[in-house]
Amino acid sequence: MASIAIDGPAGAGKSTIAKLVAKKLDYIYVDTGAMYRAIAYELVRKNVDIEDEKALSDACSKMKIAIKYENGIQQVYMNGENVTPYLRNEETGDMASKSSAKAPVRAALLDIQRNMAVEYNVVMDGRDIGTNVLPNAETKIYLTASADERANRRYKELIEKGESADFDKIKADIIERDERDMNRDIAPLKQADDAVLIDSSNMSIEEVVSAILDNVK
Repeated sequence: MASIAIDGPAGAGKSTIAKLVAKKLDYIYVDTGAMYRAIAYELVRKNVDIEDEKALSDACSKMKIAIKYENGIQQVYMNGENVTPYLRNEETGDMASKSSAKAPVRAALLDIQRNMAVEYNVVMDGRDIGTNVLPNAETKIYLTASADERANRRYKELIEKGESADFDKIKADIIERDERDMNRDIAPLKQADDAVLIDSSNMSIEEVVSAILDNVK
């Protein structure tokens, strides 16, 4: 089976790009961020203190995460409930960034992610796919963009949904999340030594997809 690992910071467009690359190659797209968000959603819902390692471990041990594909679209199930519609809000995203640095959370997902790469040709995106989850992936991409551009994309996304948005706060949150992701003790966000760097700040979606396909081995 072949694997493409796409890593990068929040808001770089990893999910959008990874889905398109997977479709072009007829691979399975695995959104690892959605898995972490599913855990985060459950932690918020159950009001778990993630600084309490025993409470966090106990909570994770009771979580059963499953990935299903319905009409070709990935759906994430938590203990039998489809939680996909609840994964993109800011509170869940913030908790995902914090909780994903915790060992019990990462351990809960690592085997699931690796097993999918054994069973299928996959495009997998996240923070540590090329460095930790799939270190032997045939193709590794580090996809990034400036903080201003990433904030602008998120701002437009929220406005288009009819939600209120504060550009400065979004940018500050992105910078804070970058700092947290890059400096965590466990599997920090960084470019793998053998990954191709793509800065999408001034590129169209089509140009990014084409650049990745040009590097597929």
